[in-house]
Amino acid sequence: MWMPTLRRCLLSLSLVLAPAALQAKEAPQHLPIEAEWCLPSGACIQLEVADEQHEQAIGLQLRGPLPPLRGMWFPFEDALLRFWMHRTPEPLDMVFINDNRVIAIEANTTPCPRLPCRSYGPDEPGDGVVELAAGEAQRLGITVGSAALIRPLNPKQPARPATPARD
Repeated sequence: MWMPTLRRCLLSLSLVLAPAALQAKEAPQHLPIEAEWCLPSGACIQLEVADEQHEQAIGLQLRGPLPPLRGMWFPFEDALLRFWMHRTPEPLDMVFINDNRVIAIEANTTPCPRLPCRSYGPDEPGDGVVELAAGEAQRLGITVGSAALIRPLNPKQPARPATPARD
């Protein structure tokens, strides 16, 4: 007698919780602003930092438009970097960086709701990518060869204390 009631309760509970679980899984990622890129013009781009592999895999998927002077920084070790626009609803500028210099810009990349998706990136290694709203790189005067000095705002690791001088 209690088994059918338990089954009905579990079924009802699963019907209520399943959409919430799917919605949570499908929520866009919003990371804290942990770095900035200040340009020669004096404008500073506030950057979310995707430095963990799972954060990099999600990136700006499902996100609405980025406001001006906002972006996401993807730091890497030197590698051939390829990015795509899978499930990213807004066009983006992808700024590829190596050794604190812009090495390539993929401007106004096309959103890709379903696979297969085109990949973007230069044929030379880089150590990071900044994603900005489409048109933002041109608006800010970012070009290939521009300096790209990205500094942390809230380092995750505390700075080492200075070594005392020895007499």
